[in-house]
Amino acid sequence: MLCLVFLPSLQAGNGTITLIHMGDIHGHLVPRPNMRYGEATTQYQVGGLAYLYSAIKKIRATQPNNLLINTGDTIQGSAEALFSRGQVIVDILNEFDIDVFAPGNWDFLYGTERFIELFAGNKPKANWNALAANLYYVTLYEFPLSPYPEKAGQRVLPSHVIKQVGDVKVGIIGLTAERGPQAVSPFIMDGFYLSPGEEELAEAIPLLRNKNNVDLIILISERGLAANLDIAERIPGIDIILSSDMHEETREILQTKNGTLLIEEGQDGTMLGEITLTVTDKKISNWAWKPHFINTRDHQADPVIQAMVKKARYPFIKGPGFVPHVNPINAALLRTPIDTIIGYTKVPLHRSNFSDAPTEPAVIEGSSHNFLSDAFRLACNADVGVIRGFRYGTHIAPGPIHLEDIYHYIPIGPQIACGKISGDNLYLAAEKSADDVLSRWVANWGGGWLVGFSGITYTLDPSNEYRVRVSNMRINGELLDTARMYTVAGYWYLDNSNKINGIIAQNIKVLKDRYGGIVDATEVVAYYLQSLPSKTVDPQTNRVRLLNPLPKPIGSSKEIQPLRGAPRPNY
Repeated sequence: MLCLVFLPSLQAGNGTITLIHMGDIHGHLVPRPNMRYGEATTQYQVGGLAYLYSAIKKIRATQPNNLLINTGDTIQGSAEALFSRGQVIVDILNEFDIDVFAPGNWDFLYGTERFIELFAGNKPKANWNALAANLYYVTLYEFPLSPYPEKAGQRVLPSHVIKQVGDVKVGIIGLTAERGPQAVSPFIMDGFYLSPGEEELAEAIPLLRNKNNVDLIILISERGLAANLDIAERIPGIDIILSSDMHEETREILQTKNGTLLIEEGQDGTMLGEITLTVTDKKISNWAWKPHFINTRDHQADPVIQAMVKKARYPFIKGPGFVPHVNPINAALLRTPIDTIIGYTKVPLHRSNFSDAPTEPAVIEGSSHNFLSDAFRLACNADVGVIRGFRYGTHIAPGPIHLEDIYHYIPIGPQIACGKISGDNLYLAAEKSADDVLSRWVANWGGGWLVGFSGITYTLDPSNEYRVRVSNMRINGELLDTARMYTVAGYWYLDNSNKINGIIAQNIKVLKDRYGGIVDATEVVAYYLQSLPSKTVDPQTNRVRLLNPLPKPIGSSKEIQPLRGAPRPNY
């Protein structure tokens, strides 16, 4: 009699698995408006952790073989997150039962010691199972004064994890961004080293596939959708990538030429991804994709999470529970409840349009940045106001502006300073910013959109190369004089005390209150609103005029930054 013996370790685990994907929460606890061109509505609001969790519970109820995955930039982006150093977000998301997490660059905002406390070690405060194959403690050769000498050269977090979900054995690799939060202190990443992650990924894939015999390989990566697309094309073997960083919404799944699937979920918890994969003989044989747009019209708030959100906000909003808070970045004191109305706007304030918007298109411009740079310029009575080109931040509908709205735009503790910068350096800043978002090569991208200016207008040719994209640059209507020193107002940090918004400046004066105390940038914006007629802002638009259209997007995801990147086939 012939006896056949099947070794379990060599058998393929055929079955289905549902991935529930969230990312780029950026500290948003409660719903906000959606003012994006083509989607703007005041009938309902979007996002909110209680509404997000309600949608997660519904998916779990119908798809028991599931994993909930969070791909980073979670504990930064709001006043509540800032003043608690991320703790209020951690406490709430600990109730979500997150299966695995890839930290984002802004999850390092509160320093390496706090990062370890939240995500590393035997008992991290965040129970999210953090992974990052490309995050290390620096070696003593690189940094002899490392605060972690006994761990020099070791990984801070595990590189991967294996999960058995139903009949499917899943290998999950984590990558964090290869840059820390660049706008803040250089000491934030003290003792850590970030690699690009490509070598680690190329090593982990055969390990999981051949030695651990997994049926499915998932990469969770906070490197951005287009950068993840690039890495998937060059390093085969990844079945699906769940992405964060650029806040793109993949309303249809992208698929590379070698079959890898890619998904990203926008920002602020306004979108939740559900993808059910059928795995046959260690390959994805079929998939069903469903994006869930989280809003107060189609979803109900989960009562448990809603109560936690209310408790978290209690010390920050009007009422008997409000207490002053010390800013952990710059030591400024929050004396005003964050739900206080500080002014009004005639127009929607945000920076999130698609690339085909007729005004303020993606990557180029946003009404919120115009408004904020105007506030900095007038506070200093300067020639120019400048603000870094970030993409996070809330949407404000025409009407009241609350203090917490400004903290969503400026949750990183800068002060505002005035100083002298040459016209040549202002031109170079505009060119460098354009290359950071419009370079054909993914590795050149800086992780943001164009720097926002007040007092400066210019024309931009996105089809040109570095140093020849920007032309006709004018300051308050006059052609730029490259040899002249202009007064500039913008972000200032003590650890970069010779720079304004990252640009070397002279004669720097930091704004203080009447008693010489520290003033956070949010307070500068509040003072600006108080100075306006009827406390109402209506920022000028079209400060950047495009000479040629932006590059076409990849597939149906029309906001991929910078929309095409390096030459590649059409998908």
